[in-house]
Amino acid sequence: MKPFSFLTLLALAGAAQAHITLETAEAEAGKPYKAVLRVGHGCDGSATRQIIVTLPEGLRGSKPVPKPGWTLTTTRASLKSPYQSHGKTVTDELAEVRWTANSEADFLQDAWYDEFSLRTTLPGEPGELWFKVRQVCVKGEMNWAEVPGPGKPAAAPAARLSVVPARPAAGEHAH
Repeated sequence: MKPFSFLTLLALAGAAQAHITLETAEAEAGKPYKAVLRVGHGCDGSATRQIIVTLPEGLRGSKPVPKPGWTLTTTRASLKSPYQSHGKTVTDELAEVRWTANSEADFLQDAWYDEFSLRTTLPGEPGELWFKVRQVCVKGEMNWAEVPGPGKPAAAPAARLSVVPARPAAGEHAH
């Protein structure tokens, strides 16, 4: 193997692993889910100062987890199809969550690891959901928002959740 080819393979292997992932990448349709987004590095050696997550459509009742040292802000969006929950009509849902470090002392250093999480209820139908994450660093940023397609790998992939059919509860049997 030529030295250039070997170095290219090393760079591609690093890029394939250098993204934000979900701790649990598979969950049951219609069930509560805790999305834990794992951040394992900064941007080319620079500390992370902000994480912005665009939630996939179809989630219900999403609630982010606050982090000490970080300010939490959210954006809601109107629903195309409102629904009923606990006797009330829900017309909007959480669309974006933004965690911003309060000071330089709170930045997530490149050599450190942390998690950002939220609780939600998944859609009732199986499929793939993509959590798009923008990682803003002191110098630069990474936009982990690409959705790969057949024959189209993503250089900066969004965090993928596979929503699988719900399993019967204990004591039940499927027909």
